[in-house]
Amino acid sequence: MKQTNFYVIKTALIVALGGFLMGFDASVISGVVKFIESQFSLTKLELGWSVSSLTLTATAAMIISGPLSDRLGRRKVLTYAAILYAISAIGSALAPNFLLLVIARMIGGLGVGASLIIAPMYIAEISPPKMRGRMVSFNQLNIVIGISVAFFTNFLILQLGKSDAAWTQALKFDEYNWRWMLGLETLPAILYFFGLFLVPRSPRWLIMKEEFDEALVVMKKASGEEAAIREMDEIRMSIAAESKKEKVPVTELFKPAMRLVLSIGIVVAILQQITGINSVFFYAPMIFEQSGIGTDASFSQAILVGLINLVFTVLAIAFIDRLGRKPLLVGGVMGIALSMFLLAYGFNQATYTLTEESITTLPAEIDRATLTPLLGQTYNSDVAFKGAILDNLGEEVSKAYESNLITSAISMNPVLILIGILGFVASFAISIGPVMWVLFSELFPNKIRGVAISFVGFINSAVSFLVQLVFPWELASFGSSMTFLIYGLFAALGLIFILMVVPETKGKSLEELEKILVKD
Repeated sequence: MKQTNFYVIKTALIVALGGFLMGFDASVISGVVKFIESQFSLTKLELGWSVSSLTLTATAAMIISGPLSDRLGRRKVLTYAAILYAISAIGSALAPNFLLLVIARMIGGLGVGASLIIAPMYIAEISPPKMRGRMVSFNQLNIVIGISVAFFTNFLILQLGKSDAAWTQALKFDEYNWRWMLGLETLPAILYFFGLFLVPRSPRWLIMKEEFDEALVVMKKASGEEAAIREMDEIRMSIAAESKKEKVPVTELFKPAMRLVLSIGIVVAILQQITGINSVFFYAPMIFEQSGIGTDASFSQAILVGLINLVFTVLAIAFIDRLGRKPLLVGGVMGIALSMFLLAYGFNQATYTLTEESITTLPAEIDRATLTPLLGQTYNSDVAFKGAILDNLGEEVSKAYESNLITSAISMNPVLILIGILGFVASFAISIGPVMWVLFSELFPNKIRGVAISFVGFINSAVSFLVQLVFPWELASFGSSMTFLIYGLFAALGLIFILMVVPETKGKSLEELEKILVKD
């Protein structure tokens, strides 16, 4: 038994490296945006596009990867995803212009979408029932670990760029910092590619293709001989039953009986993204820089975001079946709203004043004469201050040294911002982040569950794309305080909806929930 457990755990860990790559690929851009904005002279929407383009192609890949894996096999599709990750990493690192950078990021998005769907599917198909929940959770944990590692390696590369060591200077970590951040993903992508040759083909897929002998060999290694034979018979019966079922059209979702459950699904899918989680994950250093702590501190604080996300995701897994879905949602979304209001308050209290003393710390590349009209002037919002430095210093200089100028001018409490961001990430990670997908698997009736989850998942991805795209523009147009206030208001509205409409699904069978939610 221990031998079969070891085989399943080893296989699940290798396959779950796809989750690590997904988390890393999605979050590594957080350290890059600061540098590419000035290097490629990007507008705020172009900057948003450099981040959100990955989500666009990931959404497309999520739609096609399931059917593709039925045709080619789970392992083969994951192998292609590993290749796409490597191509994306190398292409992004070497991109000579903004267009090619976006194309490379979009190629990586195809890998993200495929691994998001196929990795947990494969793990579920090879794991014995008693181990399935824990094994599938490896993938979610690896996503979170990948996010954390991306924040850490971004900070590490920034520090290596300041080192006097000959090898760091030879590798030009300073000049090519953002290229190293993106290119580093090549290593785990190659490791994933070769690691997948050590895992078998999915036993369920082999049975679908009537390759029963190979499927039985794999299942014996995973479950033992007796269990393998029993499970193989069950899978064959299940596949035969599925083949007789009629495909459910999307129109079934919009029947009057489905109005309540579909409304819950859509609102929760939108709420998970519209409260700004991917603004924080993909722009964390940029947000911290707005509090005037400087580039180094902003990158180091981003590491805390990843660690808090990891810890509270583990807590969510531990408590979701003990406390229930609704208590976690209520407590978490309330925490999200309060954290966002704290951020809005913190940034609203900030003032910006450049003095003769404060500008002495600015880089020599900034012409002091251009700052003369700003000296002694106090600005009560970041939008007004950024507008003033843009008018006086020009677009190129203001983009390149915005963080330095904010650090020299700002008067605020940056601890409030750190508490607000970490509180938000903790609240999200223990509630609507992981709970949403559990809720979706329980809310929708059996006959339309597949198409319903695909539909609300698509809405979730579309909102995520829009949030990522417009965040830099929001900061520039509305300011930090108003941007986070908007997120907080969305969370408050979502909290009211959860309290009034969303049911508790813990301890209820899927059939019981269908009677409660589907009104004939």
